[in-house]
Amino acid sequence: MTMNLEMLSAERHASLRLGEPPRGAAHFVQIVASEFVSAAAVCPIFLTKDAETGRFYTGAMFGFEPGEDLLNGDGTSGQLFAPLDLQRMGFFVAQENTIAIDPAHRRFAGGQGASLFDSDGQPSQSLRRIQHALAQLSVGVPATDAFIQALVQARLVEQVDVDLSFDDGQTLNLAGLYTVSLDALGELDDATALDFFRKGYLQLIYAMSGSLKQVSRLAKLRNDKIAA
Repeated sequence: MTMNLEMLSAERHASLRLGEPPRGAAHFVQIVASEFVSAAAVCPIFLTKDAETGRFYTGAMFGFEPGEDLLNGDGTSGQLFAPLDLQRMGFFVAQENTIAIDPAHRRFAGGQGASLFDSDGQPSQSLRRIQHALAQLSVGVPATDAFIQALVQARLVEQVDVDLSFDDGQTLNLAGLYTVSLDALGELDDATALDFFRKGYLQLIYAMSGSLKQVSRLAKLRNDKIAA
C-alpha cells in the first residue's frame, strides 16, 4: 500500500487529532531488545524472517492468526506492554531525525483525541511520547540487529514447531518461527560467552527463552474466548 508521507509541521498538521494505536492491526509486532523483558512478561517473543529481505527480526506475538489480539481483551496484559512500533503508528523517522507523518493513517481518521501541537505550536505531551518512541526505535533497531547477527554467527538460532489444538476443534501449525537454542548456548566457547555477557545478550536470550511459556497462556486466552 502506497503512503503519501508529509514532513510533520505545526502549520500543516495543527488540526489533526491523535487517536489510540489500533490494536488487533497485527498479531505479530516487531520489537527491539530494550522491550524484551516487558514483552516476555505477557507474550511470546520469537525470531522470524522478513518476507522481502529474508533477514531475521524479533517480534512479540499477541495472537495466532492475522487480526487476532488475545491480549487486548485480557484486562491488564495489553496495558502492561505496548510495543514502540505500535505507539509510533502513523509516524516515521525521516532524514536527519526529522519526523514524517501519514495523515491518511486510520489513527487520525476519527477526528478525536489529543492535539499534536499546543497553542504555541510546540509539540504536545502526546506528540512528545511519539518522539520518544521513535528515538528509542532509531537506537533500538540497529542494536537489535547486532544482537541477532551475533546469534546467527554463533549458530544459536533454531527453528521451533508450534502445534496447537483448541476447544472448538481447530488446529494450527505456526511455521517460520525461531528461538535461541539453550543447548547450543551452553556449548559456546568462553570468549564468546563472556562477550555475550558483557554486551547484555545473555539477559536478552533468557528473556526470549522464558517468554515461550506464554504460548500456552495465549492458547488458554483463546479457549476462554471460545467458551464465552
